[in-house]
Amino acid sequence: MTCAMANCGCDGWPSSARCLVYGMAESRDSCDSWKSGITTKMEIPMSSAAHAHTEDPTTARLRALLLRAPTALAFVAAQRFEVVSEEFAHLFGFADDSDLTGQPTRTVHTNDLTHSALHERAAAAFAAGRPLDEEVEYVKRDGHRFWGRLQATPVHWDSPHGEALWIVEDVTAARAQRLQPTWTAKHDSVTELANRREFERRLSEHVGSRRNEPVSVLWLDVDKFAEVIQDMGPEVGDHFLYGLGQMLIGKVRASDLVARLEDDHFALLLPDCDQHYAQIIAEKVRSAVAGYRLRWGLHRTRVKASLGVVQIQPTLQTVDAVLGAAMLACTEAKAAGGDSVRVFVSAGGYEELAG
Repeated sequence: MTCAMANCGCDGWPSSARCLVYGMAESRDSCDSWKSGITTKMEIPMSSAAHAHTEDPTTARLRALLLRAPTALAFVAAQRFEVVSEEFAHLFGFADDSDLTGQPTRTVHTNDLTHSALHERAAAAFAAGRPLDEEVEYVKRDGHRFWGRLQATPVHWDSPHGEALWIVEDVTAARAQRLQPTWTAKHDSVTELANRREFERRLSEHVGSRRNEPVSVLWLDVDKFAEVIQDMGPEVGDHFLYGLGQMLIGKVRASDLVARLEDDHFALLLPDCDQHYAQIIAEKVRSAVAGYRLRWGLHRTRVKASLGVVQIQPTLQTVDAVLGAAMLACTEAKAAGGDSVRVFVSAGGYEELAG
């Protein structure tokens, strides 16, 4: 889902909530009225038919949007649920939003200790200008427990102890999968992409193969990523890498493999893809990275990337040789100033693709 007001400046909320809340705004100026409308709606009982006839159209649209949103979201103030979407209520086993509206947030937690600890962590994160993003064990109305990913952020960053927006996603199955030894052996814990070992295993299936299928590899290195870590800290860096990884997945086919090799180095394995099309994909990826912006609380950052491209060829007879060729082409791209693509042609030879 893409926010219609991506450049409106109403940042600091999880992206899915920005899309839901601001997607109906007609201009940048109208975003402020929508934001104030969020506060206004708290003063109007959700079940009041009389108010439904007297409220302004913007508030009515916002109310309908919040209630019908296909996302489990809620507004929380003073440790109580002020407004919840129907999806949020259903996630926690309640019949509709009215059953959970006004209830203490303790209602969905397993015990007092975990509830108070979460409240303290959220307060500390908000005070530091960061949203809270973590997995929490919750309890449904019938006592059944599940794991949810909570994304919480203040409605107004200049008042971090006021209202907060919660978005909760059931990650019970995904969490169980991540805890399996077979999953952890093949995946990077930060980005949830394939790790280097799995990438090399998959690549080895193509190196030296007698099949006529062309196979290419891209090596991606984020330019000046160390500056992001230095300026914003490792936590923001990890969220950036995760988001970047998800963006890369969206730029390739389901049959391709995206991996985080180490630090800010990524690799893409492109079966049935020759050098020509690999160059096109590399340029699309480079452009996408240049346009990717991380919004994490009050933090904003943009980066660029250098890419090396290589098609598997008879002279590259090992996995290390293929990766080495892709890395050398990427190094050449970085040496040329970054934000560019270089193609490995032969030992010591590179083709430039303008970035």
